[in-house]
Amino acid sequence: MKNRYIASFEAAQIASKVIPQFRAGDTVKLGVEIKEGEKVRIQLFEGIVIGRSGNGVDSTFTVRKIGANSIGVERIFPLYSDSLKSIDVLRRGRVRRAKLNFLRELKGKAARIKELKRK
Repeated sequence: MKNRYIASFEAAQIASKVIPQFRAGDTVKLGVEIKEGEKVRIQLFEGIVIGRSGNGVDSTFTVRKIGANSIGVERIFPLYSDSLKSIDVLRRGRVRRAKLNFLRELKGKAARIKELKRK
């Protein structure tokens, strides 16, 4: 049972941010704000969403990309974080699961996800 003040604060936080519709299997490009000393810059992180969890302000999603030397890099982002400046959905993936943890073991062409065809 949440305190009504906390609930109203969370509702205001959710209302202030516009989030596009995306789910597991989609390829997204994220603009993440990074502070280095006194400088602030936006770094792009592009990868496949392998899962979403939580609800409301507490919701998070995991993005996986293949970095240099074919090493997988995963990051977990809070959906309503202030450091997350932009979310762009590049491709919609055709998957039958809510969590794509099996992608961690696959390499190369086997790790591809088919694109969802729009009707």
